[in-house]
Amino acid sequence: MIRLSAVIAAVFLFGAAALAQTYPSKPVRVILPYPPGGSSDPLVRAMAQKLGDGFKVNFVVDNRPGANGIIGTEILVKSPPDGYTIALGSTSTMPMNAAIYAKLPYDPLKDFAFISSFSFTPLILVVHPSVPVKSVKEFIVLAKAKTNQVVYASFGVGGVAHFGAELFSHMAGIKMIHVPYKGSGPSTIDLLAGQVMASFDTMQNAMPYVRAGRMRGLGIASLKRSTVAPEIPTIDETGVKGYEVGTMFGLVAPAGTPREIIMKLNAEMERAVTHPDVTKMMIPVGTEPMHNTPEEFAEIIRKDMPKWAKVARDASMHAE
Repeated sequence: MIRLSAVIAAVFLFGAAALAQTYPSKPVRVILPYPPGGSSDPLVRAMAQKLGDGFKVNFVVDNRPGANGIIGTEILVKSPPDGYTIALGSTSTMPMNAAIYAKLPYDPLKDFAFISSFSFTPLILVVHPSVPVKSVKEFIVLAKAKTNQVVYASFGVGGVAHFGAELFSHMAGIKMIHVPYKGSGPSTIDLLAGQVMASFDTMQNAMPYVRAGRMRGLGIASLKRSTVAPEIPTIDETGVKGYEVGTMFGLVAPAGTPREIIMKLNAEMERAVTHPDVTKMMIPVGTEPMHNTPEEFAEIIRKDMPKWAKVARDASMHAE
């Protein structure tokens, strides 16, 4: 029995090694668990294009939106662990979803083979121009003077904007009213119209309106100033020390995908994320290109799990 088990193990390892040597020999499916046109869509498509160029096979983006990214992510974890189905993994689909859903159809740590993250996009606190504040400190003073009267918009319950606002409220000692929308489009429309006062928005979405004077940017949710808008201070430097919130995007495969395939993808991602075509697209919209090892990517997610779980508990956040 022991000898048979050893033979089976050897055959499995040989098969995995052979698979890795020829990988990829056919198109690779890249599941994007969000709808076309969202903030992640152009980033994932740019990465898929460069990976395809590097490997000389097509990396085909497959949008599978629904349930805060859960539907597409579940498709990934049920796919064969052969490297021919990978997906976008993010701050939202992993630690944040784990914080607000009592039961997820996947384990954010155990069900994935992490490849690498490729970008980080910080949030920015913006207000309608009619709001009588010009800094984060003034915004906090206003919110303390008008408890539960400052109304902020988010892209939906449990999204990064909601988490960002709740963490800010806790750290700043204020209370605001949350109005969730179904996506960034509707929330932006109402903020521009003055129907809500503030939002923790993405840099890609907010900066064109800030430049046009239709929104006022108060602070960026990163620990260093953005190269795109260096004139806007970070929320950290304006008094809410340590405040950093944004969306990290990366690529993941199903757990059990051979290590050799993961490292092939990781190496090609490093070349892709440093390609001028990719950096020229990311940097002007406030997205920071990044690359790390599979272990470093997994550790970021691991550390984020208790952080966002605490925010969800403190704010009584749960999935609708």
